[in-house]
Amino acid sequence: MKHKEVNKYYTLLSLYLAQSIPMSFFSTVIPVIMRIENYSLESIGYIQLIKLPWIIKFLWAPLVDRTSQSSKQYRRWILTSEFFYAAVIFSIGFFTLETDFTTIIVLMVIAFLASATQDIATDAFAILILKEKERSFGNSMQSAGSFIGTLFGSGVLLIIYHYWGWLPLLHSLAVFVLISLIPVIFFKNHRKKKQDKSHRNVSPIEFVYFFKQRKIGGHLILLFLFYSGIIGILTMIKPYLVDLGFDIKKIGFISGIFGTACGALMTIPAGFFIRKRGLVQSLWLFPILNVLVAVYFIFLTYTNHQLYLIYIGVALLWSAYAMSSVFVYTLGMRVVRQGREGTDFTIQIVVTHLSSLIIAVMSGKVADALGYRGLFAIELGIGFLILILLPFLFKKDFYSTEARCPITHEGAELPDKTF
Repeated sequence: MKHKEVNKYYTLLSLYLAQSIPMSFFSTVIPVIMRIENYSLESIGYIQLIKLPWIIKFLWAPLVDRTSQSSKQYRRWILTSEFFYAAVIFSIGFFTLETDFTTIIVLMVIAFLASATQDIATDAFAILILKEKERSFGNSMQSAGSFIGTLFGSGVLLIIYHYWGWLPLLHSLAVFVLISLIPVIFFKNHRKKKQDKSHRNVSPIEFVYFFKQRKIGGHLILLFLFYSGIIGILTMIKPYLVDLGFDIKKIGFISGIFGTACGALMTIPAGFFIRKRGLVQSLWLFPILNVLVAVYFIFLTYTNHQLYLIYIGVALLWSAYAMSSVFVYTLGMRVVRQGREGTDFTIQIVVTHLSSLIIAVMSGKVADALGYRGLFAIELGIGFLILILLPFLFKKDFYSTEARCPITHEGAELPDKTF
């Protein structure tokens, strides 16, 4: 692997870690701390409001695209957002949950607003600096950053909080965010983006035009369904382990540390496989893996739930989810219009987030009504449905390099046309 490629991947990994570790801390560890401090479940529920900017970030994504004509200008957005992100995290450390709960919630929302803006710019930055053949492995870095961030943000930081306390932890998080920016500050292999042939400026409602593209409906349905066969299992795995009699400490290790570690590790082979085989040949692998996961969990309900079987199931679940993420991100990078990279990629990721949210909510109701075996069976059915629909939803010509109008490097170099 060439030095320039390694530099790109390392830069992207650091950027996704910079956003994911604090985000994971705020969304998963803060509720635990609040519960320890005897906060009501209603108050803890309000914490979920901090995720709102990540659901509606497509609204200001056109602004980021409109003001950025190269990866260097996207870097400006990244640095500005992350410095502000670090400053807000640092300031939160001076407040306490006992006396400043509302203030902390407001600051968290502001922090996530900055983080969401950084994510828009980082995704566009990644699309520009990565050649076509590099994107699969580049998306491995994105997924790995998310899973490693979840591992540290929801596991390791809780332990650090136990020993250090609130103020040192928050200030350390802010310093970490700044340190993570060092690779992008010194990144030099920038690329300009080529505007679309219509020469139309990026509109404030650019996301509307995204949905007007020909054949976009099948792609959006594919994105909406792709995770559906395992998200319900992923959502219910911790309650499932609780009902099997595992204590919180054990569950935290099995799912929070072991599971996410498996996911982070499997992003690398997924990226290499997609790079070597291309999107078309990779298309069937990941949905089939998701189906096998559902089959395994149905099998698990007929066993005595020996510990090694639980570990195998969790490893399969997180690995399948991580590998599917790499494929979805790589596929999404194909469906971006020139000059609208941040907007278009953001919209696609929001679609997957909304799908996951719907499936997660419904999984609880299904598990209540039909039990875990019933939930796993329905997830298996959804997995088979996706396999049946794949030939109708995935249109090779829609994702071809020529059809998607690839970006050029300084107006001269065309990306590789490997598919």
